[in-house]
Amino acid sequence: MFYEPSKGHGLPHDPFKALVAPRPIGWISTQAKDGSLNLAPYSFFNALGTNPHLVMFCSEGAKDSYTNALETGEFVANLVSSDLIEQMNASSVDAPHGVSEFDYAGLTPEPSRLVRPPRVREAHAALECKVTEILSPKDLNGDPTSRYMIIGQVVGVYISDDALTDGMFDVVKAGNVARLGYLDFSNVKQVFQRTRPRWKD
Repeated sequence: MFYEPSKGHGLPHDPFKALVAPRPIGWISTQAKDGSLNLAPYSFFNALGTNPHLVMFCSEGAKDSYTNALETGEFVANLVSSDLIEQMNASSVDAPHGVSEFDYAGLTPEPSRLVRPPRVREAHAALECKVTEILSPKDLNGDPTSRYMIIGQVVGVYISDDALTDGMFDVVKAGNVARLGYLDFSNVKQVFQRTRPRWKD
């Protein structure tokens, strides 16, 4: 089949998120100017590069994570692992502004080292970030889309010692969780390696 998104797909559900998958989940913790905490999972999240280490999450609408990051310039991206799937899902609740998803999901805010927002104590890894820029993507007509891309530079990295094997972060042991399409998720249970070919060989 082939379809143009602007004209519809004729399927029971939009397959777009299932096609662009798996996606890492940015479990973003922020702190408002009044000190209230927010924690929310974002499926539009990824790394942008190294040296400097940059990550981004994209908010569909001006949600609390976006507003807090805009006002304070800081956020933490926490790792979602297999043992935290239920808590991650609970933190996606549409709670009123000022209600802490940490409390709602039964999670512990652990003070970060270099930024004000806390990390999730139960998470196996967390990236402390300072906002470098916020973009508002436009559509083909140049019109704003009410989407906000928050880019942050990683200034601190927490890794649980339990998630290390021979000095390397073990994604199978941690059971990194990925977002798929529809209501689907997946976790890492197998890793394989390939050496990148070199032209001169």
